[in-house]
Amino acid sequence: MNACSVAHSLVICLAAPACGSSLLHSMKPRIDLRSPAAADEPAFLQSVRQSKPLHRPWVSPPSTPDAFGQYLDAMALPANQGYLVCLRATDEMVGVINITNIVRGCFQSAYLGYYAFAGHERQGLMREGLQAVVKQAFGVLKLHRLEANIQPANQASLALVEACGFRKEGFSAHYLKIGGRWRDHERWAVNATAARC
Repeated sequence: MNACSVAHSLVICLAAPACGSSLLHSMKPRIDLRSPAAADEPAFLQSVRQSKPLHRPWVSPPSTPDAFGQYLDAMALPANQGYLVCLRATDEMVGVINITNIVRGCFQSAYLGYYAFAGHERQGLMREGLQAVVKQAFGVLKLHRLEANIQPANQASLALVEACGFRKEGFSAHYLKIGGRWRDHERWAVNATAARC
């Protein structure tokens, strides 16, 4: 994986898919990762609007200019890192993956959140993105552990993290307030020694 900085934005150029079936190993990478920027606002908000049926009730992404600005501010903090998953051929946004609440010291851990945009789900694109972000987290960011909290009925999300080596660690009742309701979540995690990416 090559990391290159372009106009203060993080861009990760993928050399090849990191893990998965032999079919994945023979494919050319279809995505790149880059940091979100103010110029992404119109396309991002349009993608969020078009994805409401896909996202509900799993996630509530920024859906207004103010919320998008707050998201950019949050991702600029040292404890967070946001990534846009984009099609390599067109730079169209496929989805978002965020590493948040990075804790250093003896813990070296963070939370992981993600969502695809409508029209790009169930094509393996977010899997490629997650594989690249996990490599980034355990390589460049030098984290030891990533944790993802997922609603039990979100089968696509559960399959995604399991494919990248995450293991179920537990269950948290009424864990996160999403869409105005406190929702149960399963706690999944992976550490640097167990990752398949």
